[in-house]
Amino acid sequence: LVSLEAAHLPGVLRITLNRPDKLNAFNPAVHRGLADAMTRAESEAAIRCLLITGAGRGFCAGQDLTERDMKAAAIDLGGGLEAWYNPLIKRMRALPKPIVCAVNGVAAGAGANFALACDIVLAARSASFIQAFVKIGLVPDSGSTFFLPHLVGSARARALAMLAEKIGAEQAMQWGLI
Repeated sequence: LVSLEAAHLPGVLRITLNRPDKLNAFNPAVHRGLADAMTRAESEAAIRCLLITGAGRGFCAGQDLTERDMKAAAIDLGGGLEAWYNPLIKRMRALPKPIVCAVNGVAAGAGANFALACDIVLAARSASFIQAFVKIGLVPDSGSTFFLPHLVGSARARALAMLAEKIGAEQAMQWGLI
């Protein structure tokens, strides 16, 4: 569910989120693949840079909510943050090698913040970003409460989080997200 391959440039490890039928949404298998990629990048001196993208028409739709029973009385979404998302974002930020993200379509929720955790974010004209958390009754996670205010300022960050409006690549570039 995460493809690792040498890019056309020596020293670049290309990581492709590979669940195009689910817009590359995160699930435990994707998280394990990303953890393996981080371990490889940390341990192999020949890898000097990571390039992350998504397969198909989307970059990453965030958490795959279809794999959870959202009607259950008690859902422990915090456990997933502690087990998967927080360690991933922390490892990315601590990696002493640059991470370039190529957003090729929608980056939503945790998928958007995963992209923003990278050192350089490139986006196709068709790319879009949305902080969709409020639409499903969640507090923004995966680093958004840190990254957004630092990138776009506190007023825009609050608006993005509270209104869950999608912004296109051109506006994201004007605001300093990419």
